[in-house]
Amino acid sequence: MERIKEAIEKAKTQREASEASPQAARSAIRQASATSPEALTVADPDVHYQKTSVVELDLAHLENSRIVAHQKSHPVSWAFDLLRTQVLQKMDENGWRTLAVTSPTMESGKSVVAINLAIGIAQQTNRTSLLVDFDLRRPRVATLLGLQREVSLNQVLTEGAPIEDAMVNPGIPRFVVLPTQRPVPSSAEVLGSSKVAALMGELREHYADRIVIVDLPPVLAADDVLALLPRIDCVLMVVGNGVSTRKEIEESMSRLSKFNLLGVVLNKDDAPIGNAYY
Repeated sequence: MERIKEAIEKAKTQREASEASPQAARSAIRQASATSPEALTVADPDVHYQKTSVVELDLAHLENSRIVAHQKSHPVSWAFDLLRTQVLQKMDENGWRTLAVTSPTMESGKSVVAINLAIGIAQQTNRTSLLVDFDLRRPRVATLLGLQREVSLNQVLTEGAPIEDAMVNPGIPRFVVLPTQRPVPSSAEVLGSSKVAALMGELREHYADRIVIVDLPPVLAADDVLALLPRIDCVLMVVGNGVSTRKEIEESMSRLSKFNLLGVVLNKDDAPIGNAYY
């Protein structure tokens, strides 16, 4: 705690002494975060997008992709608000900051749930969210959001590109995406590498108010999920209604049993949509 206080005071002093120079102010923020990552949240919130590209998304494309959490008037958005609240409460209780989203099998809608959940978390004014597409076999986040990036997680993993060059803010405050544009060969080996371990540590610790959501492949597709989950605090499983068999769900639960399973989301339910209160 004392280190955090000292870092805050140091950043404040340096910032006051350099108000006329934005470059000097940014330097003070970086020095404070180097002393204590938690101190960064008391500095200028605009620091989040000084190096992150900001793009505007096609709203019609988002709705066609079932990305609706940003539309409070949409009849489905309340369901993602409820999921967000439940997820954050459980994560806060345990001090968790990183969450993986997976499913038993393909076509369960896990990527749609991951994106909507990340947007919902970013709508909390005291939070930021980062969505990482670590489904290296079948990346879908960029396609669902309509993002076309020259630099993505592919270049970070294979060419050593800086992480900030691959990150993008899709026009939604406090929300950042680290997309993957193309499948990555030997994905399980990549996810289990020391490079990815260091990357996850950097993404988790850089901002104290950040929740990192990681979109992973289906549990039964390969060993990718098991390779990365030791680096992640907890996992949420999305089950598509009528998509996975009971045996597949039970096998997935068994494989995840040694990790912190936050819960199971039933997706593609055909029950009537409604919220009587509103």
